Amino acid sequence: MLSRELSVKRLGSQARHRLMLFILTLATLSIVWTMRASASGDSGDLNVVIREGLEGQAVLVGALILLGVYMLIIFEWMHRTLAAAVGSLVAVGALIYHMEGSLTLGQTANMVDWDTIGLLLGMMVMVGVLSHTGVFEWFAVRAYKKSGGSVWSLVVILCIVTAVLSAFLDNVTTMLLITPVTIQLAKVLDLPPVPLLIAEVMFSNIGGAATMIGDPPNIIIGNGMSEAALSGGEYDALASQAISFNDFIINLAPGILMTVIPTFMFLKWMHRDVFSTHRHRDVEELEAKYGIKDAALLKRAGGVLFLVILGFFLHPLLHIPVAWVALIGAVLTLLVTTPHELEEALEKVEWSTLLFFAGLFVLVHSLDLMGVIKWIGEQVVFTISQFDDSGTQLTVAILLLLWVSAIASAFIDNIPYTATMVPVVLVMAQPIANGGELGLALQPLIWALAFGACLGGNGTLIGASANVVTAGMAEEEGYKISFNEFFKTGFPIMIITTAIVTLYCMLVYVWGIAIWKVLIATIVVIALDIWWELKPGNDRWFPDELVKESE
Repeated sequence: MLSRELSVKRLGSQARHRLMLFILTLATLSIVWTMRASASGDSGDLNVVIREGLEGQAVLVGALILLGVYMLIIFEWMHRTLAAAVGSLVAVGALIYHMEGSLTLGQTANMVDWDTIGLLLGMMVMVGVLSHTGVFEWFAVRAYKKSGGSVWSLVVILCIVTAVLSAFLDNVTTMLLITPVTIQLAKVLDLPPVPLLIAEVMFSNIGGAATMIGDPPNIIIGNGMSEAALSGGEYDALASQAISFNDFIINLAPGILMTVIPTFMFLKWMHRDVFSTHRHRDVEELEAKYGIKDAALLKRAGGVLFLVILGFFLHPLLHIPVAWVALIGAVLTLLVTTPHELEEALEKVEWSTLLFFAGLFVLVHSLDLMGVIKWIGEQVVFTISQFDDSGTQLTVAILLLLWVSAIASAFIDNIPYTATMVPVVLVMAQPIANGGELGLALQPLIWALAFGACLGGNGTLIGASANVVTAGMAEEEGYKISFNEFFKTGFPIMIITTAIVTLYCMLVYVWGIAIWKVLIATIVVIALDIWWELKPGNDRWFPDELVKESE
């Protein structure tokens, strides 16, 4: 009986790994097809036309479907992956009912963002191989050693590292690397890992908002608002206001920096029972127990990962899709580490997470084609047009883009939302002399959209890709991050950070205060806060009696 069970498990494991290799190949071929289609001028977009007279009904039905999926996830009536699958099937059915013609299976599969799936799959394979080297445990011990036993110091270190990596890699890749370290660290120190992971994912979305390559919405905005994209076309008159890679850092980073201290303050208050404690462990014993297990494997797999990360950094220069880099890295890792045995190497692939993303992409893309996101954009433009003064229009436009984008991105995947809103922003900025209705300054609108779309991802568990990846990896290790638990921390932080960057946008783009002045003032405030916090006996955020000792 036992041998039969083992045989069944072995067959099941082999089937999963064959499926994994099939998806790996499919993702690679899909990316190749997408690149070839883009090169030939075919974007692959579906030309869906809603039947005349059903436009309003399609928007209403789409909104109800989205609400229904959220009810399934919020009240945990079923696993979020199954909820996304059910929602995607219902959404596709509703789209077919309201559109002229029908959809083939291939067209439906084209709704999936294979670049994201390829990136996740490739990084999961590499992380899975590295997990057998002991490197994550080693990093965990090093982080504890730097903290001096203070859990709060440890949280600050992890969050700052996460934010910086997210700014210059991307937040999904960062959480794929940081999550295993955090879980191992929590095990070593006997801490609940969920508060640590939620804090890190908050800063992954915050840090990713500071650069063009840190968060997928910024990549979409950067590509759609570049000089190459605007020149020679319908919006040629806006080419002089186009943005570059450096413009993202100059305009977004100071506003993001303003959010750091308030976010830390809220996190420490929200999770004070965990973060205001100390953990005292014998460092030498930890270093002996949690050292590198397989140095040779680490050298080979780590070398490939280094090249992959280098490829991510060089993306603005080489323009090689990050999914390509990740998938090639995954194949190379398997070739140089376990070319004959894939069972152990592939066990860390999060199938439920990949399937959740596939379902979510189909769901949201279907709602987009039904006109739900377009309707949101139309309401924003209509509201702005009700004001006559151009200065008031710009102020209202910044406020609406920021807050509508933040709230919408919390409940709708921010990738299709941003892709839909980029043309809306261009319409708002088109000069009146060239047929535009509002003629607003382009760049303030761009930064408002970027701030809202990126920071809004902190609002809910499915608001950003990094959130879902972190939840999936935690669940695989036996630690469930529920929708409600994430919401209690994430939604207030979304409100706080969005309010802060709203003030920043008002200062810089409405009232005309120079960015460098705001930056210097922010740095001074942060420096004074750090100085005060490090003074012996001082705890400005919380009284000393909240600090507990725990062995």
